[in-house]
Amino acid sequence: MEEQLRFVDQITSTAIDLSFRFGPKLLVAVLVLIAGVVAGRWAARGAERALARFELERPVVALIRRVAYVVVFGLFVIMALQNLGVELLPLIAGLGIAGAGIALAMQGVLGNAVAGLTIIFSRPFRVGDYISIANEEGEVLEIQLFSTTLGHVDRSRVVIPNRKIAGEILHNYGRIRQLAIDVMVTNDTDIATALAVAVEATRGNARVLKEPAPFAAVVKLEAGGVVLGARAWTSVSDYAPAGGEVRQAILGAFRQRGISAPVPQREIRMVGTDAYIGQRRDAA
Repeated sequence: MEEQLRFVDQITSTAIDLSFRFGPKLLVAVLVLIAGVVAGRWAARGAERALARFELERPVVALIRRVAYVVVFGLFVIMALQNLGVELLPLIAGLGIAGAGIALAMQGVLGNAVAGLTIIFSRPFRVGDYISIANEEGEVLEIQLFSTTLGHVDRSRVVIPNRKIAGEILHNYGRIRQLAIDVMVTNDTDIATALAVAVEATRGNARVLKEPAPFAAVVKLEAGGVVLGARAWTSVSDYAPAGGEVRQAILGAFRQRGISAPVPQREIRMVGTDAYIGQRRDAA
């Protein structure tokens, strides 16, 4: 029993001694970490306010906020560890070795991150633009560090890894798209009148933009008729419905003006028919 009491007294005295030796340092370290959290948030908000005058995308602002918070909080963590007497050089060396292993294991993720930074800072496109890239096209809905999200006309979404975008040929339509509508009329049609009617019908659609102004021109000369092309611009969201509406308007205007499309014709030649009939007559 005495040995147990002696052991408890020894543990108690050791705990009291450690609390007097390291308690203040631990308390100071906790206070330093709390101050680091507050200072990190203050630095993040300050960085966001400083970037408000620049026209940066939301992912860029969010990334800089995170970097500012991590840098400031990391400095306070270093101060807290130094206050506790932790040797930082072996710790930094160990973190470097662990970081190298993680980098090798996450090459694809890091490649997406580097490509995302390239996209964010070079800004080849912005949220709201209509782009074509990597055999996909759609409206840019979101640009993140690792991926870019496109929206299709059918309301589906395509998530493309950023490493598939950086370095590829990119077609950026911007925030408007061009309608290309081709119609064929007969060779004896008054082309000037047909072009004017097509432009008038196109301009009358509410979804068609006034600038750039719509126009029409002769696109191609065919054996069966003349191909006329009407060109107009709409916003990305109006592109699909405007196409059908403009085609219907042009068709109705052509019918009112008596402008008709050529009737498809097919010529069939029968080779060797006369010789075959002569052979049958001789046999009879």
